[in-house]
Amino acid sequence: MIVTIDGPARAGKSTAAKELAKRLGFQFLDTGAMYRAVTWACLARNLDLEDEPTVAETARRLDLRLDGDRVFVDGVEVTDAIRTIEVTHETRHIAGNQAVRAHLVELQRRLAAGKDVVAEGRDQGTVAFPKAECKFFVTADPRQRALRRQRDLAERGEHVPLEEILAQQSSRDERDELRAVGALKPAEDAVTVDTSHRDLADVVTILERLVRENRNRRGTPKV
Repeated sequence: MIVTIDGPARAGKSTAAKELAKRLGFQFLDTGAMYRAVTWACLARNLDLEDEPTVAETARRLDLRLDGDRVFVDGVEVTDAIRTIEVTHETRHIAGNQAVRAHLVELQRRLAAGKDVVAEGRDQGTVAFPKAECKFFVTADPRQRALRRQRDLAERGEHVPLEEILAQQSSRDERDELRAVGALKPAEDAVTVDTSHRDLADVVTILERLVRENRNRRGTPKV
């Protein structure tokens, strides 16, 4: 069974997806980490991120491995390294590279084949797994999302003004929504969950209940 969770950055989808997978006994597939990992690898090689053919070829040659929420590139763990401000900012080039997206979507499908998976990202329910049995679109108020990002950065010793984070977030949302391939949008049959004023336990309980009760829900009800 495939469960997809899409949504904008800092809506809480990664944390919720990880916990939902744990409750269901499913594997967790963090596809956003895959794009970050490619970005990190290209930056480490001092590549021009706008050189799309070279970046795509680099992505295809990487030994990219996910182990739960841990990420490895060519045998090196990069779980923390891919969460820096620099990688976050530059990931836009990788996410907009159609050849990279095609490669990573194919890799995601191979990783999920024959398994019970909760896949989290931007286009899981629309592009990667359009026939997934259960789809969610997790969102939140922009300010709440920015505050979450600010707290996460502070925990790693990076102190960034909230207004700067809001501006970066707005630009990223616009790019994600207007992307020619894999644009950020709810699948037609996805359930939308707003996490603005819900804690993690509440959100995961909602997702778990809906997965267990109705794996083929139709429409886009709000909860």
